[in-house]
Amino acid sequence: MSRYVKVSAIAQLGNFSDYNYSDYRTDDGSNPELSLQRMISYLGHCLDQVAPDRPDLIALPESFDRFPSHSSAARAAYYEVRGHRIRDFLCTWAREHGSNIAYNYNAPMDDGTRRNQTVFINRQGGFDGFYNKNHLVDYEFLGTNMRFGKDAPVIRTDFGTVGGAICFDLNFDELRHKYMKSRPELLVFCSQYHGADFVQSYWAYTCRSWFLGAVFNNPCTVVNPVGMKVAQSTNYYPYVTHTINLDYAVVHLDQNWDKLTAARRKYGSAFRVTDPGYVGAVMLSSESDAFSAMDVVREFDIKLLDDYFDEAMALRHAPGSIEE
Repeated sequence: MSRYVKVSAIAQLGNFSDYNYSDYRTDDGSNPELSLQRMISYLGHCLDQVAPDRPDLIALPESFDRFPSHSSAARAAYYEVRGHRIRDFLCTWAREHGSNIAYNYNAPMDDGTRRNQTVFINRQGGFDGFYNKNHLVDYEFLGTNMRFGKDAPVIRTDFGTVGGAICFDLNFDELRHKYMKSRPELLVFCSQYHGADFVQSYWAYTCRSWFLGAVFNNPCTVVNPVGMKVAQSTNYYPYVTHTINLDYAVVHLDQNWDKLTAARRKYGSAFRVTDPGYVGAVMLSSESDAFSAMDVVREFDIKLLDDYFDEAMALRHAPGSIEE
């Protein structure tokens, strides 16, 4: 049964006449409390750009709540004053607007250390879960009290399951392989680094997950589970909102051609086959409330992509199959 979810990602505020950028751009950090209030105002205006779309989830980029004009010392003082206060502001905003928010920040821990953390705030203003960046850049760790995250949790929200990735993470197979096994329905990427279309697409395709990229000062993206970019922000509108369908299955065309044809003839436009081309894999989705994509897979005995690959590997490793 179709499971439509509206997702948004924000790159920055954009050049809108109802907000004066000067305070954000030139804040020198000499008054950390004033800096904090300016940042709350800035983030509020950013969220207001997508609020009319009534998204189920809004993703913000990595460290979106810091000032590019701050020195290292000013930023440290600002972080001490900020603590969790921006997170608390976003919890209130989420509750008032009925949206989930993925918020990434330099998060203080009770033991005095810090994490580069994405917190998944729910519509009630509470927390569904946390992802701590597994792969820090050297300068994030060396000489600081930042620590590497160790887990790749699959977080359950009111619309489906999500996993997190942050910036440098996208370069490492160790994390990707964890998600290849656990299969969250949506990967939320909060970042300063874009990763280019081919890296984002490979993560989406190999994890069989939707991919939502919130990237500071770069195009924000929505990529489907067969690696197709289906939406992105622009230089004029540095945010994107797109509706995705979490009722899906990824299958190989081999052994399935006739079955897919029969399913399309029976269900028509209520059963969608999305083909990225050139990879031999397609995404099936239900556009109906009467049946799910997996219902059709079972009805027509359609082979899933991973089952097809597993069978190919088993055949290769069967006794006597590999050359002497």
